[in-house]
Amino acid sequence: MANIKQIAELSGVSVTTVSRVLNNHPYVSQEKREAVMQVVEQLDYSQNFNAVHLVKGRTQMIGILLPCMDMPFFSSFMTGLADEALKHKYNLVFFQTDYNEEEELRALHMLKRRQIDGLIIVSKDLSWDTIEEYAHYGPIVSLEHAGNRPITSISFDYYGSYSYAMRYLIDKGHRHIGISVCREYSYNSSIRLQAYMDALRDVGVTPHEDWMFYRSSNIQHGAEVLQRWIAMDNRPTAIIASGDEVAAGIILEGRKQDIYVPEHLSLISCENFPMAAVIGVTSIDYRNEEAGAAMFQACYTRIMQPEAMPEQHIMRFEFVERSSVASLI
Repeated sequence: MANIKQIAELSGVSVTTVSRVLNNHPYVSQEKREAVMQVVEQLDYSQNFNAVHLVKGRTQMIGILLPCMDMPFFSSFMTGLADEALKHKYNLVFFQTDYNEEEELRALHMLKRRQIDGLIIVSKDLSWDTIEEYAHYGPIVSLEHAGNRPITSISFDYYGSYSYAMRYLIDKGHRHIGISVCREYSYNSSIRLQAYMDALRDVGVTPHEDWMFYRSSNIQHGAEVLQRWIAMDNRPTAIIASGDEVAAGIILEGRKQDIYVPEHLSLISCENFPMAAVIGVTSIDYRNEEAGAAMFQACYTRIMQPEAMPEQHIMRFEFVERSSVASLI
């Protein structure tokens, strides 16, 4: 197999120049670059990237840990992540875990073994205490606030956004308000629920357990929420759905039962993906694509500047008003 020294001899340049050409270094004349590339093509030379990674101390790969890719919430980050990775000539390695702790640990072990340069955690099941043990092996960036740990977080303002949505409903006369969340015991769900309960208590309303719908993440779950709502004696007049697919399920199932939004039930969603505009639901936009880009940038910065301190950033949200909430005043 040809090596860099042979290429240098045949092209009449130094080994350093060959290395610069192969690594796309800008300070090489066009004449020398063409001479080197002609020899590379003649010899059918390909770089040993394992050796390159050893020399550079980097693999040019970042791990992305998430439970699945077929839910719009998770896949929505990928455009921002992938665009930034392409700009910086980085490859993305996906770990689809289904919240399996062994799979999550596999990603952390790859960081420990320097098989990836950094790890971006979109959603996880492992405790922060376990994850923190790996933080000194390479940068870890999370979509969930990690407290005072050496982990950078790019998080959403769930408390602020849900407080805003609740106040919007309350100002329109709603007091019996329901909420759906995906994972009942996750940190992010607990923040949403806290904002929801605080807003109700502020107006003297005791939250009803029946008004809280758990494990809601897709259209079928939305249909089940509507079916449970129909069976209630004390129905909420409004529901904040955990995502656009859940909202779509509520609306579609409602049509089958001659129940319409907002005539019979007011509805707010979070995510504001294209589906939200199609079904006409008022929605909280967390700007997931921007969050994906910000997570990559934060991870890349820590790779290139290992001495940089972890930071916490909260993404701003936008409340997009449509025609899915009725006024009771």
